[in-house]
Amino acid sequence: MTLVLALAAAQTPGKPLYDEKADAAADVQAAIREAGRQHKNVVLIFGANWCGDCHALSRQMHQPELEALIEKNFVVVEIDVGRFDKNLDLGARYHVPIKKGIPAAAVLDPSGKLLYAQDQGQFANARTMGYAAFKAFFEQWKPK
Repeated sequence: MTLVLALAAAQTPGKPLYDEKADAAADVQAAIREAGRQHKNVVLIFGANWCGDCHALSRQMHQPELEALIEKNFVVVEIDVGRFDKNLDLGARYHVPIKKGIPAAAVLDPSGKLLYAQDQGQFANARTMGYAAFKAFFEQWKPK
């Protein structure tokens, strides 16, 4: 396999990450309730199944050390934005301008209060970001 084909294969989205039929607003409310019970923060990940950077973020989030950190401290909601035509109201509600790029994240406290919103497409080039950047993000926003 040539290097170009290997890179393309590594960046091609595989298994769907986002439930395209989900009621994202209801999922967020359920996550807030769960986070309140478990004293965790909520991470909203806005993305789409066709998005290679979204799959790159997911792969990083499932690295064993980071996955353990996330599971201990966060309830994660993956929100499908389709072709930038779905759940844009949720992006606006949580101050995440989806048009600046996906994946994009917002962090809520256990009561649903917004703590942080990516407003400049900070994860939009997830394929080029190193593991340390993702770990630092989740370390920074875990409950105090």
